[in-house]
Amino acid sequence: MSKTLRLGIFILGTLLIFGIGIFRIGNSQLRFTQTYRLNADFQTVAGLEVGAAVRAGGVHEGTVHRIVLPQRPDQKVRVEMDMRTGSHGVIKKDSVASIRTEGLLGDQYVEVAFGSPGAPGVKDGDSIGAEPPLEISDLIKKTNGILDSAQGAMQNVNQTASNLQSISSKLNDGKGSVGALLNNKAVYRHVNEAATNLQEDTEALKHNFLLRGFFKNRGYEDADELKRNAIPELPASAPNQSFGYRAAKLFDKADSAKLKNGKPLDEAGHFLEQNTFGLAVVASYSDMKGDTDKERQFTAARAAVVRQYLVQHFKLDDTRIKTIGAGKSADAPDGGAVGVLVYRRVSP
Repeated sequence: MSKTLRLGIFILGTLLIFGIGIFRIGNSQLRFTQTYRLNADFQTVAGLEVGAAVRAGGVHEGTVHRIVLPQRPDQKVRVEMDMRTGSHGVIKKDSVASIRTEGLLGDQYVEVAFGSPGAPGVKDGDSIGAEPPLEISDLIKKTNGILDSAQGAMQNVNQTASNLQSISSKLNDGKGSVGALLNNKAVYRHVNEAATNLQEDTEALKHNFLLRGFFKNRGYEDADELKRNAIPELPASAPNQSFGYRAAKLFDKADSAKLKNGKPLDEAGHFLEQNTFGLAVVASYSDMKGDTDKERQFTAARAAVVRQYLVQHFKLDDTRIKTIGAGKSADAPDGGAVGVLVYRRVSP
């Protein structure tokens, strides 16, 4: 083979590889695909970059074309997106865009929620609603703050337990009117029987036909069910992957743990189904409204409902899916938030 022929083959091969590279890059940026322009306005873009992926239902359907800084402080940052024309069937006027993160330290991307079947479709240049980005780091900081508060509360509990022990000793010795009452076995037996009957009546009421709907509408019938998969605190290590959701997008009402839309959770479910992990924790937080004890039980119920959705809709080892109801938090958005925190390994 002559040198000229070898040189020609080398040049041809180089041009071919160069052309394939250009085609692949252009295809990933939708350069060779019919697209339409879609806009969304955010208060902050949370590190989103031009060229970032835009997903609809978890499927890559577009890219970020441009990010426009507002001209005045009272305006928002505009994100212009190039979308495949095939996404017209699911993206509607009432669709909402949100900025998500690939894991704890991953790249940002835009997730566009499906619209309502009866809503009008979007046209080239239309704008849709946007949600403020939920920072997973804020959730972790909030959880650490809750754990610090819990540590202080445990110190108070220990002090209270010491006081109760002192009181109990006096009662056992029959000191005081209450001590005398407890040491009178006949009276104590009647009181104990009354308390047992009251507990049984309360459980019966909870399962009564007329009241069953009250508890079911809030996502649970028995508080004991909420403790079955609950853990007292998060692992000390940072999660390897995190998914965050505003509670308003998942649940039926602000005061309900009944799931109205589980589709946003599918992203976390597919990840758990396709990846090996040591532990996944569904963490739920509420805003500062309401009674503290009730909100703690309420967030525990929401975490249990999200866990139930993941276990029922995906092939998972349910022994590795745990819950934690964190209760009220000053950092939570209105209506609360839910995070799915995934740990590759958990230290003993």
